[in-house]
Amino acid sequence: MCGIAGIFDLEARGPIDDRLLSGMSESLIHRGPDDCGSHIEPGIGLAHRRLSIIDLSGGHQPMFNEDGSVAVVYNGEIYNFQELAKGLAASGHSFRTRCDTEVIVHAWEEWAEDCVSRFRGMFAFALWDRRAQILFLARDRLGIKPLYYAYLPDGQFIFASELKGLLVHPGLPREIEPRSVEEYFSYGYIPEPRTILRHAFKLLPGHTLTIKRGDRDARPREYWDVPFQPLTTLPEREVVTELVERMREAVRIRLISDVPLGAFLSGGVDSSSVVAMMASVSPDPVNTCSISFGDPRFNEASYAAQVAKRYHTRHSVEHVNPDDFELIDKLAQIYDEPFADSSAMPTFRVCQLARRHVKVALSGDGGDENLGGYSRYRWHLDEERARNLVPPAIRRTVFASLGTVYPNLVWAPKIFRAKSTLQALARDWLDAYFDSVSIMDAGLRSRLFSPAMQADLQGYQAIEVLRRHAQRAPEHPLSRVQYLDMKTYLVGDILTKVDRASMANSLEVRVPLLDHELVEWFSRLPPDLKLRSREGKYIFKRALRPYLPDNILHRPKMGFAVPLATWFRGPLRERVRDALLNPGIVEGGLFNVTLVEHIVEEHESGRRDYSAAIWALLMFEAFQTRVLQAPSFAAACK
Repeated sequence: MCGIAGIFDLEARGPIDDRLLSGMSESLIHRGPDDCGSHIEPGIGLAHRRLSIIDLSGGHQPMFNEDGSVAVVYNGEIYNFQELAKGLAASGHSFRTRCDTEVIVHAWEEWAEDCVSRFRGMFAFALWDRRAQILFLARDRLGIKPLYYAYLPDGQFIFASELKGLLVHPGLPREIEPRSVEEYFSYGYIPEPRTILRHAFKLLPGHTLTIKRGDRDARPREYWDVPFQPLTTLPEREVVTELVERMREAVRIRLISDVPLGAFLSGGVDSSSVVAMMASVSPDPVNTCSISFGDPRFNEASYAAQVAKRYHTRHSVEHVNPDDFELIDKLAQIYDEPFADSSAMPTFRVCQLARRHVKVALSGDGGDENLGGYSRYRWHLDEERARNLVPPAIRRTVFASLGTVYPNLVWAPKIFRAKSTLQALARDWLDAYFDSVSIMDAGLRSRLFSPAMQADLQGYQAIEVLRRHAQRAPEHPLSRVQYLDMKTYLVGDILTKVDRASMANSLEVRVPLLDHELVEWFSRLPPDLKLRSREGKYIFKRALRPYLPDNILHRPKMGFAVPLATWFRGPLRERVRDALLNPGIVEGGLFNVTLVEHIVEEHESGRRDYSAAIWALLMFEAFQTRVLQAPSFAAACK
């Protein structure tokens, strides 16, 4: 995998600061420690950091077409590049390498902006066409690979694989975007296209951006969306057969590599299915890696070992101390902007372990979104059925009143939390789903912000992110929330977490369950084949019966849990106080300091579990002190 960066002068063909471009590139060295390259001509500068995976000697970037008029810097893998190269060669294009990067420049010459629709893979790239004076940016359909950009006040356009690449540039205003703060404390991440900064953006998945010199109003263009168009009804046995065939192909094409390759193996259904398919198409034993936890509630190592034994993999396991919180100081610099998914820490550790043995790893990410695996999908469908039995006016009046008087049993299992259920039934489906994915409820969030921050928000609420996507969502209640998660949680949390954790360890991660052709096919399956009798991934599990035992297929989902509540009452108690009750919180002017003090004290006393809120605040404070206040390139050079 790689890192890319660049500077484009929108106003004129002025000189590009090569030291500044080099600084942007250097900030991404973890994404590509094997090689670096740059190209500068009047008005444009492109930089690249390379993690060599395919054609180790011939893949240097930037890469050019035959006459040097088209150049590309690229982060990703195009798995059908060999097929595309044959077709392009037959059309008269000459190839000097056997890597996928060169396919991009010739595909641009042949199909221009539509070239992206031919690519099957994960990618983010920037292409410069000197003749047309066009800078073309593209991001893969699901957003597996990131791409950030900003229009600067001085007339420059800059881009990079991570926000840290943009932050090197002294011309980028470091103003926090208030709506991003509201979104962060709702979702635990900042959904695309916003970033924490007012003037920086993420290119949306499945979008391109074409910029011509003099054009400061270019807008991203969508080239793909998840279809969710029903297939012709097929017998289940035929769906099962086709599912295995399609998944095996998605795995097979991701095994192309000139360096050691393996897989993450948690012992869950998704990662185990990937390993099973790898073993069925690979002539050599598969390299697998897992981490184990001391707490049996979170330890999946025995399940992973069972799958590893069945498929005779070369299995590596590393025990992670349950009090492994030394990464907290690093997270802000790894993620660049506030990111409140605490499973980023064990994810970093499993990437660190994998990198000792391989340079490429396959993961099982995407299975829950594709096949209805999250428990919140079951609860959502149950609530939807209840809502449909009662007229809206009665729901809003009766259930809201009951929800007000019922005790708030936040400590109890969800089935006993009638207060939250009654409140959910009083809302419409979108409000209820937003509440189910929020890390802080609306009441706590509204009290968290200072009066000045509330004024800056001007009534904006983070539910608008879901509302925007809901306008295009399919009709079925399961498909609707799957679509929302693919547009928000999958890209903003899951894929961001894995990309940064893996790239911080110079490890490439490939995601076969997010192969876009497989995603399209999954989306067209009837919802009843995904969630049936309250069992998620129904057809997936049925298809995998010959490959995995029942105790793997049907065990409860565990995930990478981190004991935050215990940490914040014990070994991290003083750390929390130092970070959240210091003058910097007051001077920042964003938060209600009295409420922050209350949250910390209530949690320490054990009266309430505010661990999610404290973690979010801790990560925000770390961003402010370690990222936002870090010197820019110009300041560092003084």
